[in-house]
Amino acid sequence: MRLTSLKIRIPVVLILFVLIAFLPSCAKKKIYSEPGASAAGSNGSRAGGSDSYGSGSGSGGIDEQALKGGAAGYDQAGGAASGSSLGGSRESLVSEDIYFEFDSAVLIPEAREILKTKADWLRSNSGISIIIEGHTDDRGTPEYNIALGDRRAESVRLFLESLGVASSRMNTVSFGEERPADPGQNETAWAKNRRVHIEIAR
Repeated sequence: MRLTSLKIRIPVVLILFVLIAFLPSCAKKKIYSEPGASAAGSNGSRAGGSDSYGSGSGSGGIDEQALKGGAAGYDQAGGAASGSSLGGSRESLVSEDIYFEFDSAVLIPEAREILKTKADWLRSNSGISIIIEGHTDDRGTPEYNIALGDRRAESVRLFLESLGVASSRMNTVSFGEERPADPGQNETAWAKNRRVHIEIAR
C-alpha cells in the first residue's frame, strides 16, 4: 500500500516541480511580451531600417520627424532650385526669342511651347511688365517690315493674353528691319532676324 502511495506521489511531485519551474518562465515571457509590443510601437520602425531618419520617441514621432526633415531638405534644395529656376526663366524670358517663317506672323508650334513657359513665369511674377518687340529681315520695304514686325509682336501678345497674362502688363513695338540680330545676307541670318524679342519693362 505504501509503495503504491509512493508511486502516485512521485509523479505528482514531479508534475508540481515542472509546473513551478515552468510558470516563472511563462510569467517572464508574458511580462516581456507586453513591453515588447509597446517597444515595437516605439522602436519597431528603427528595427525596420528607419534609423536613418533620426531619433524619435515613438513611431509617429519618427515618421513626423522624417517627414519634417524630408520636407525641410526638399524646401531648402527645392527652394534653391526653384529660385534658380525662376532666375533661369527670367533669363530665358529675355534671351530666348520667338522665330517666324518668312513673311509670316503665325506662331509655329515651337514658338507656342516657348511662350507657354514664358507665360508660366509671368503669371508667377505678376509685378513684371514686358515690352514685346517685333523684328524682320531686311527683305521688303521698310514700311512693310515695320507693319510685319507689328503683326508678329501682336501675335505674341494675344497668345500670352490667352494664357492668362494681363494685357495691361504688355506693350508692343515694331523695329522692322532696323535691329538685325545677324547682319548677314543669307538664309541663316534672315532666319535669326525674323523674330520677336521680349524685354522686361524698366
